[in-house]
Amino acid sequence: MTEFLEHFRFAQSQWLLLLIPCLLLFILRRGRGAEAALTFSTLSVLVSLGAKVRRTAFSFGMPLAILALIPAILAMARPVWRNEYQSKTASGIDIVIAFDVSLSMSIDDFYTPDGRPLQRLDAAKAVVHKFIEGRKDDRIGMVIFSGRPYSVSPITLDHDWLLQSFRQVDLNILKEMGTAIGSAIAAASTRLESRDAKSKIIVLLTDGASNSGKISPIEAAENAKKLGIKIYTIAIGTEEGRVERHIQRFARQEFDLPTLKKIATLTKGEHYWAQNVAELEGTFKSIDELEKSETVSRTVIEDTELFPWFIGAAVIASLSAAFVLALNPPPAP
Repeated sequence: MTEFLEHFRFAQSQWLLLLIPCLLLFILRRGRGAEAALTFSTLSVLVSLGAKVRRTAFSFGMPLAILALIPAILAMARPVWRNEYQSKTASGIDIVIAFDVSLSMSIDDFYTPDGRPLQRLDAAKAVVHKFIEGRKDDRIGMVIFSGRPYSVSPITLDHDWLLQSFRQVDLNILKEMGTAIGSAIAAASTRLESRDAKSKIIVLLTDGASNSGKISPIEAAENAKKLGIKIYTIAIGTEEGRVERHIQRFARQEFDLPTLKKIATLTKGEHYWAQNVAELEGTFKSIDELEKSETVSRTVIEDTELFPWFIGAAVIASLSAAFVLALNPPPAP
């Protein structure tokens, strides 16, 4: 019953108003008017006069004729079985996330809400995961990098597959030491180069300075600019955070904020520095607001016409009424 109410419609429902006079006609037909009478002392003299009045035609034939009007009126109201489909067209944005997995991302200078130390890598993965989930209409790819870049996922709308691959990312996935920011930008730009999108952006997330790779960050950014690619740079980590001695003998902070700012300015992007989880979440929220996808939703309506069934019912009722009246004609006056 619920499915019937959901799909059944009258496309021209104004014709249903004709049911009101039809109902009045049926009610008036059943009413009894004033009866005329003549008083006779005996009816024996009338026995031989005329034939017995046949009431079958009026009892069945006329109601059938009136009843035939109902499906005819319903047919004029165009009953349909309607299916509605949502068609969504998105002029999405092509995004490549360049994610640093160098050993310095193991520094635990971030904290959970309950105050426990949290590695930069784990904090960044949680926020990036949420960012990807919120960009349903955008094609997103991912490149991770340390001493060299590595493709985690091509640019795709299959975010479930992308996130499944992203969950496997850890600090041991790449063996090359170092931070090749320039190579990461170049690898991400190569994936965006042939894309036909309203906007092409790279989100570069790193906690260090470029110290390896065959191309400098600025040179890579200039090439990206020629391809119409915008780069958002995000430095992650606190000023006090230091690499442990078993990774770097003379521990120091490797932030190269001036270079990251120059990359963003050169490509008309934005630069951010996130020193805690809240700032990191705010950074991605800001990018999310700056890069909006345009989505157009259309409703496609598919109607299956049902009026032939009602016309058929009206024809059958009319023929039945005509048949009854033909077999039982009223007496001649």
